[in-house]
Amino acid sequence: MKVIRTDIPDVVIVEPKVFGDHRGYFFESFSERDFAEQVREVKFVQDNESRSCYGVVRGLHFQLPPHAQSKLVRVVSGRVLDVAVDIRRGSPTFGRHVAVELSAENHRQLFIPRGFAHGFAVLSDEAVFQYKCDSYYAPQSEAAIAWDDPAIGIDWGIPADSILLSEKDRRSPLLKDAAGLFDYGTDYYI
Repeated sequence: MKVIRTDIPDVVIVEPKVFGDHRGYFFESFSERDFAEQVREVKFVQDNESRSCYGVVRGLHFQLPPHAQSKLVRVVSGRVLDVAVDIRRGSPTFGRHVAVELSAENHRQLFIPRGFAHGFAVLSDEAVFQYKCDSYYAPQSEAAIAWDDPAIGIDWGIPADSILLSEKDRRSPLLKDAAGLFDYGTDYYI
Protein backbone atom coordinates (compact mmCIF):
# COMPACT_ATOMS: atom_id res chain seq x y z
CA MET A 1 0.00 0.00 0.00
CA LYS A 2 1.03 3.58 -0.61
CA VAL A 3 0.38 6.25 2.04
CA ILE A 4 -0.10 9.83 0.86
CA ARG A 5 0.18 12.58 3.48
CA THR A 6 -2.35 15.42 3.29
CA ASP A 7 -2.16 19.05 4.40
CA ILE A 8 -3.31 17.86 7.84
CA PRO A 9 -0.61 15.39 8.95
CA ASP A 10 -2.88 13.00 10.89
CA VAL A 11 -5.25 12.49 7.93
CA VAL A 12 -3.80 10.21 5.25
CA ILE A 13 -4.84 8.77 1.91
CA VAL A 14 -4.19 5.05 1.48
CA GLU A 15 -3.78 3.63 -2.01
CA PRO A 16 -3.73 -0.14 -2.21
CA LYS A 17 -1.63 -1.97 -4.76
CA VAL A 18 -4.13 -3.21 -7.36
CA PHE A 19 -3.40 -6.30 -9.44
CA GLY A 20 -5.47 -6.40 -12.59
CA ASP A 21 -5.73 -8.39 -15.78
CA HIS A 22 -8.37 -9.45 -18.32
CA ARG A 23 -10.34 -11.22 -15.55
CA GLY A 24 -10.70 -8.17 -13.29
CA TYR A 25 -8.66 -7.04 -10.32
CA PHE A 26 -7.57 -7.94 -6.79
CA PHE A 27 -6.28 -5.80 -3.95
CA GLU A 28 -5.76 -6.10 -0.22
CA SER A 29 -8.09 -3.49 1.25
CA PHE A 30 -6.62 -3.64 4.77
CA SER A 31 -3.62 -5.17 6.52
CA GLU A 32 -3.30 -4.46 10.23
CA ARG A 33 0.45 -5.05 10.05
CA ASP A 34 1.06 -2.72 7.09
CA PHE A 35 -1.27 -0.06 8.48
CA ALA A 36 0.55 -0.09 11.84
CA GLU A 37 3.94 0.21 10.11
CA GLN A 38 2.97 3.00 7.70
CA VAL A 39 0.20 4.96 9.45
CA ARG A 40 -0.38 3.99 13.10
CA GLU A 41 -1.56 1.14 15.24
CA VAL A 42 -5.32 0.89 15.31
CA LYS A 43 -7.76 -1.86 16.19
CA PHE A 44 -10.92 -1.63 14.12
CA VAL A 45 -13.96 -3.15 15.84
CA GLN A 46 -16.89 -2.33 13.55
CA ASP A 47 -17.48 -2.15 9.78
CA ASN A 48 -20.34 -0.06 8.36
CA GLU A 49 -21.83 0.40 4.90
CA SER A 50 -24.22 2.95 3.43
CA ARG A 51 -25.81 3.44 0.02
CA SER A 52 -26.79 6.92 -1.10
CA CYS A 53 -27.95 8.66 -4.27
CA TYR A 54 -26.51 11.69 -6.05
CA GLY A 55 -26.52 14.87 -4.01
CA VAL A 56 -26.65 13.26 -0.58
CA VAL A 57 -24.36 14.95 1.92
CA ARG A 58 -23.79 13.03 5.15
CA GLY A 59 -21.96 14.89 7.88
CA LEU A 60 -20.09 16.41 9.42
CA HIS A 61 -20.32 13.74 12.14
CA PHE A 62 -18.17 12.58 15.05
CA GLN A 63 -18.50 10.78 18.37
CA LEU A 64 -17.45 12.36 21.64
CA PRO A 65 -15.10 10.70 24.15
CA PRO A 66 -15.04 8.14 25.56
CA HIS A 67 -16.56 6.77 22.33
CA ALA A 68 -14.51 8.82 19.85
CA GLN A 69 -13.82 7.01 16.58
CA SER A 70 -11.07 6.77 14.03
CA LYS A 71 -12.34 5.69 10.61
CA LEU A 72 -10.86 4.15 7.48
CA VAL A 73 -13.31 4.91 4.66
CA ARG A 74 -13.67 3.77 1.05
CA VAL A 75 -16.13 3.59 -1.82
CA VAL A 76 -16.97 0.25 -3.42
CA SER A 77 -19.41 1.62 -6.00
CA GLY A 78 -19.67 5.14 -7.38
CA ARG A 79 -17.84 8.35 -6.37
CA VAL A 80 -17.87 10.60 -3.33
CA LEU A 81 -16.09 13.67 -2.07
CA ASP A 82 -14.89 12.66 1.39
CA VAL A 83 -14.10 15.34 3.97
CA ALA A 84 -12.31 15.40 7.34
CA VAL A 85 -12.39 18.56 9.51
CA ASP A 86 -9.95 19.11 12.39
CA ILE A 87 -12.04 19.82 15.51
CA ARG A 88 -9.19 19.64 18.04
CA ARG A 89 -9.14 22.99 19.87
CA GLY A 90 -5.58 24.28 20.02
CA SER A 91 -4.45 22.30 16.97
CA PRO A 92 -2.43 24.25 14.40
CA THR A 93 -4.93 23.01 11.79
CA PHE A 94 -8.12 23.56 13.83
CA GLY A 95 -11.11 24.24 11.56
CA ARG A 96 -9.23 23.25 8.41
CA HIS A 97 -10.38 20.38 6.23
CA VAL A 98 -9.09 17.79 3.80
CA ALA A 99 -11.31 16.81 0.84
CA VAL A 100 -10.48 13.75 -1.28
CA GLU A 101 -12.40 12.07 -4.07
CA LEU A 102 -12.88 8.38 -3.33
CA SER A 103 -14.24 6.07 -6.00
CA ALA A 104 -14.62 2.47 -7.02
CA GLU A 105 -12.15 3.22 -9.81
CA ASN A 106 -9.33 4.83 -7.80
CA HIS A 107 -9.67 2.44 -4.80
CA ARG A 108 -8.40 5.19 -2.50
CA GLN A 109 -9.19 5.14 1.21
CA LEU A 110 -9.03 7.96 3.73
CA PHE A 111 -7.96 7.55 7.33
CA ILE A 112 -9.73 9.98 9.65
CA PRO A 113 -8.39 9.88 13.22
CA ARG A 114 -10.24 10.73 16.40
CA GLY A 115 -10.61 14.47 16.84
CA PHE A 116 -11.99 15.03 13.34
CA ALA A 117 -15.51 15.49 12.03
CA HIS A 118 -16.27 13.44 8.92
CA GLY A 119 -18.67 13.74 6.02
CA PHE A 120 -19.10 12.93 2.36
CA ALA A 121 -21.08 14.02 -0.68
CA VAL A 122 -22.22 11.60 -3.39
CA LEU A 123 -21.00 12.73 -6.82
CA SER A 124 -22.23 9.76 -8.88
CA ASP A 125 -25.81 8.54 -9.48
CA GLU A 126 -25.35 6.24 -6.49
CA ALA A 127 -22.51 5.29 -4.15
CA VAL A 128 -21.85 2.46 -1.75
CA PHE A 129 -19.61 3.65 1.06
CA GLN A 130 -17.81 1.40 3.57
CA TYR A 131 -15.88 2.31 6.68
CA LYS A 132 -14.06 0.70 9.54
CA CYS A 133 -14.30 2.21 13.05
CA ASP A 134 -12.04 1.70 16.05
CA SER A 135 -14.85 2.27 18.56
CA TYR A 136 -18.42 1.02 18.55
CA TYR A 137 -21.31 3.26 17.59
CA ALA A 138 -22.64 5.00 20.71
CA PRO A 139 -25.77 7.10 20.03
CA GLN A 140 -25.38 9.01 23.30
CA SER A 141 -22.00 10.29 22.05
CA GLU A 142 -23.18 11.40 18.59
CA ALA A 143 -22.31 14.95 17.60
CA ALA A 144 -22.05 17.01 14.42
CA ILE A 145 -21.12 20.36 12.99
CA ALA A 146 -22.79 22.15 10.10
CA TRP A 147 -21.91 20.79 6.68
CA ASP A 148 -22.13 24.31 5.24
CA ASP A 149 -20.25 26.25 7.93
CA PRO A 150 -18.80 29.24 6.04
CA ALA A 151 -15.79 29.36 8.39
CA ILE A 152 -14.79 25.89 7.17
CA GLY A 153 -15.64 26.63 3.53
CA ILE A 154 -16.11 23.17 2.02
CA ASP A 155 -16.90 23.01 -1.69
CA TRP A 156 -18.92 19.80 -1.85
CA GLY A 157 -18.88 19.73 -5.66
CA ILE A 158 -22.69 19.69 -5.90
CA PRO A 159 -25.04 22.58 -6.74
CA ALA A 160 -26.78 23.85 -3.58
CA ASP A 161 -30.25 23.05 -4.97
CA SER A 162 -29.24 19.40 -5.50
CA ILE A 163 -28.01 18.71 -1.95
CA LEU A 164 -30.04 16.17 0.05
CA LEU A 165 -29.70 16.22 3.84
CA SER A 166 -31.14 14.42 6.83
CA GLU A 167 -33.16 16.53 9.24
CA LYS A 168 -30.43 16.05 11.84
CA ASP A 169 -27.76 17.41 9.46
CA ARG A 170 -29.91 20.47 8.69
CA ARG A 171 -29.82 21.42 12.39
CA SER A 172 -26.11 20.90 13.18
CA PRO A 173 -24.36 23.87 14.82
CA LEU A 174 -21.54 25.89 13.36
CA LEU A 175 -18.07 24.88 14.53
CA LYS A 176 -17.80 28.02 16.71
CA ASP A 177 -21.04 27.03 18.50
CA ALA A 178 -20.41 23.28 18.79
CA ALA A 179 -20.14 21.75 22.24
CA GLY A 180 -17.85 18.92 23.22
CA LEU A 181 -15.02 19.39 20.76
CA PHE A 182 -11.66 17.74 21.32
CA ASP A 183 -8.62 19.32 22.97
CA TYR A 184 -5.38 19.09 21.02
CA GLY A 185 -2.67 17.18 22.87
CA THR A 186 -4.95 14.91 24.89
CA ASP A 187 -4.70 11.17 24.55
CA TYR A 188 -8.36 10.40 23.80
CA TYR A 189 -8.10 11.43 20.19
CA ILE A 190 -5.11 9.22 19.36
